[in-house]
Amino acid sequence: MENSIPHPSTFITTDDINTIRNTATEAERLGMLHPEQLAVIYRERWFKLLVPDVYTGRQIILPELVRLQEAISWTDGSTGWVVTLCSGAGWFGGFIEPEVAQRIFNNTHVCLAGSGAVGGTAEITESGYLINGSWKYASGAHHATHITANCAIKNNDSPVLNDDGEQLVLPFIFDKKDVTILPAWKYIGMVATGSDAFEIKGLVVPGDRQFKIDPSAVKVDGALYHYSFLQLAEATLAVNISGIVIHFIDLCADVFNNRMNHPRLTNQQKMFLIDTLALANKEMTDLRKAFFEAVDISWEAIMAEKVVPDAKLNAVSITSRRLAITAREIVDRLYPLCGLVAASADSEINRAWRDLHTASQHTLLTFPFGT
Repeated sequence: MENSIPHPSTFITTDDINTIRNTATEAERLGMLHPEQLAVIYRERWFKLLVPDVYTGRQIILPELVRLQEAISWTDGSTGWVVTLCSGAGWFGGFIEPEVAQRIFNNTHVCLAGSGAVGGTAEITESGYLINGSWKYASGAHHATHITANCAIKNNDSPVLNDDGEQLVLPFIFDKKDVTILPAWKYIGMVATGSDAFEIKGLVVPGDRQFKIDPSAVKVDGALYHYSFLQLAEATLAVNISGIVIHFIDLCADVFNNRMNHPRLTNQQKMFLIDTLALANKEMTDLRKAFFEAVDISWEAIMAEKVVPDAKLNAVSITSRRLAITAREIVDRLYPLCGLVAASADSEINRAWRDLHTASQHTLLTFPFGT
């Protein structure tokens, strides 16, 4: 296990950084990722990071995944978020019926977007299911080839219950052509994610478009698909936030250097800027070190034992949430020291600030572990 914590720039090429950042402003204007950003994603198969290799996916190991995703989010928040959410949906390939999965993933531009909310119903029919519903916040919906969504299962208009006596909810995968995208993303940050809403009305799908996320339902062998979905989601979202925050801190260094030339700044104020930035970098290094160690240990466990003990999974949850929450607090300490440049909507540092304060609203990482 590595003792050092490399900067995110270690895991992405300079050419890709430049391409993604140079088109970020135009992507915000478009309200979706720029074609040149997508070209990088398709070339590197980032939407296929978690897709099983038997379906032309990369089936990347978790320690490599979180470091790469942090690097992409450090490059640009919207690009990182879309890659994380859409590649995360590609993980479902380990649970989808093989014949369906082969048809879906045999596409160089495949992209799965969707929602984890229970926004619709699936009525059992003789041939499969009748789908109706609407869902919010499907990041990457405009680039998607397929859409996933959770549905409450019904039979003869009555709820179907699970083994615990609660409403049975199952995920489905739909062709993009059968889904209507609705404009809904009107928030200050993550503007280029195009995280719009979608709806489905009166769609009949065969039973093999439903799948189940459970160790007993895995269709593809591999440690990746036996890893806990909750901790996988927490870890990948946490590195999106840390990547954006490191970008913000890097930009702060340039802003602070410029402020050093301000004639009204006292020596004491200059030292305050220097010390505050140094503390921010140290805190982020410590947070990331603890996080990556927890993720690496959990992955070593599943590779060796085919299961991750609860204590090691909890460590991933604890460090993921601590990383996300504390990183946001670090930015909130730095922001007032940056001057009006950080409040200018067309500045790179403002985009990072907006992205961070939008991404950090995700409910999965809002509260510390155990609350």
